Amino acid sequence: MFGGVNKACVTGVGNTEYRRKIDRPADVLAVEAVLAAAADAGIEPGEIDGIIPYPGHVGDDVIQAELSLSIRFRATIDMGGCGAVSGLGLASMAVLSGAARHVLLFRGLKGSSGARKADRPSFLPGQPFRRHLEYVYGMNTPAQRYAVLCQRYRHEYGLDRRTLGEIAIAARAHANLNPNAQMHGRELTMEEYLAGRLIADPYTLYDCCLETDGASAIIVSARNGARDIRILSVAEAQGVSPDDTSNREPFMDIGLTYAANRVWNDLGMGPEDMDAAMIYDCFTFELLHQLEEAGFAGHGKAAALIADGGIRLGGKLPVNPHGGMLSEAHQAGLNHVVEAVRQLRGECGVRQVENARLIAVSGWGQLGDGSFAVLGGRNV
Repeated sequence: MFGGVNKACVTGVGNTEYRRKIDRPADVLAVEAVLAAAADAGIEPGEIDGIIPYPGHVGDDVIQAELSLSIRFRATIDMGGCGAVSGLGLASMAVLSGAARHVLLFRGLKGSSGARKADRPSFLPGQPFRRHLEYVYGMNTPAQRYAVLCQRYRHEYGLDRRTLGEIAIAARAHANLNPNAQMHGRELTMEEYLAGRLIADPYTLYDCCLETDGASAIIVSARNGARDIRILSVAEAQGVSPDDTSNREPFMDIGLTYAANRVWNDLGMGPEDMDAAMIYDCFTFELLHQLEEAGFAGHGKAAALIADGGIRLGGKLPVNPHGGMLSEAHQAGLNHVVEAVRQLRGECGVRQVENARLIAVSGWGQLGDGSFAVLGGRNV
């Protein structure tokens, strides 16, 4: 999708600490992450001239004012958690067309100490359906809504809770190699996982992603320096019914089904070529679900990939070596891009994926909208 001699690259990444409670406001956290990303890219903050904010949170106006930016390109992606990966594509088009030189994507969230998820304004599509048929019966959180997909999968293919447990435990094991992770230093055993309190059947406490205070940022530029990570291909798509998850045929159809296929076709490669994957793990099952829809495992077959350490460091497909949203932080998927960049640079120390050359990153938003990208290091 972005071939040719020139490649758009992620040139800088930055983040704050990730914690359950940080006393600084979300806009201050966002500025800290942006400054870190600019320093990492080797540019002055004032050189940023494109910006893609995250709807409903810290706005681009705050960053522009605090850092005295002169913005030539501004866009908003209204696809929820898809935006971190979809934004790679939009930013690439901006810098390759000359609309901007350095495009910023950022998140500044008080997801834990701020307003709770159920109390925030909803940006989901199909609001008349949501208001009249879902909310009145108590289905008003992501866990409740996406649990329906997991239940259907269990009906069609069967699913042992220990498979979901291995996903949660692998994420926690990776987070314990990552000092910046929100859950660093907190072990999780299968016994603890199985004893977790019920949230929305079959999801229990440890099946659900974190709520996090923190910020992250990346910068995309049209250059190809020694530390820059190439954006090889990006695609986004919606499921066959973008306003609902429970009336699809096939039922498990999501946007990633189509987005990943477009990327594989664009690059002439496939899942077997990836050295690692950063999967948007809002819930344990959604990691399994997306592994299948992206082609890393056949339908009903992901449990075999996950078993026996298959998604852990050193396994067949290392997934989320930073701990993901389950154990590092909820940054609406942008921390997955940050980790992919650092892995491809070889900067991750004890959690480094050996000889990482190609890494896939997925996004999940709204009611199963999907985005997918493959990033490549200098040795590709």
